[in-house]
Amino acid sequence: MEQFATEEQQVEAIKRFWKDNGMAIIIGAVLGLGALWGWRYYSENQIVSKEAASLEYQAVVESLQNDGGIERATEFASEYADSGYAPLMGLILAQQAIDDNDFDKALDHLNTAASNGDEAVSALAYIRIARIQLAQNDADQALETAAKITGEAFTTQVETIKGDAYSLLADFAKARLAYSAAVDADQTNRTAKMKLDNLAVAAGS
Repeated sequence: MEQFATEEQQVEAIKRFWKDNGMAIIIGAVLGLGALWGWRYYSENQIVSKEAASLEYQAVVESLQNDGGIERATEFASEYADSGYAPLMGLILAQQAIDDNDFDKALDHLNTAASNGDEAVSALAYIRIARIQLAQNDADQALETAAKITGEAFTTQVETIKGDAYSLLADFAKARLAYSAAVDADQTNRTAKMKLDNLAVAAGS
C-alpha cells in the first residue's frame, strides 16, 4: 500500500483518485440507485395490480347470480387475462356454459384456462374437458386430453377418465387396469371403486 509522509500528500492522492475514478463511481452509483428504484417501483406496481385483480375477482364472483353477472365475469377474464385469476374465472364461466348446455363455449373457456393457468388449474381444466368429451362419446379425444395431466395429485381423476374412455371403446381389460390404478391412488374414492366393481357387468353385457 502506498505510504504518505504528510496530510498534504494524502489530500493530493485523494484528489488524483477522484479525478481518475470519480465520474465512474458517480455513474455507477446513479445506475445502481436507478435500478433499485426501478425494481421497487415495478414491485409496488405488481403488488397493487394483484390486489386490484383479487378485489375485482371477489366482487365478480359475488355478482354472478345477479343480472349481468356473466357479462361482468367475461369482461374480467379479458381485462385481467395476464393475472392468475383469469383462468379461475374461466373455470367458473365454463361451468355456467355447461349448465346452459353450451358445451362449445365451455370448451373454449376450459382450453383458455388450461393454456394460461398454473399446473393445478390446468389439470382441473383438462379433467373437465375430458369429461365433456366422454359425454360426447369421444373416447379417443378424452384419452389424449387425460394424457396432458401429469400432476400426481390428479392420478385418481385421470385414471378414472381413462377407465371411462376404455369402457366406451369396449376395451375392458385396459378399463380394469385404469380403474384399479384409480383405486390404488385413492382408497377412499367410492366412484372409482364402484366403476371397477360394475366393470364385470359392463363387460358381460
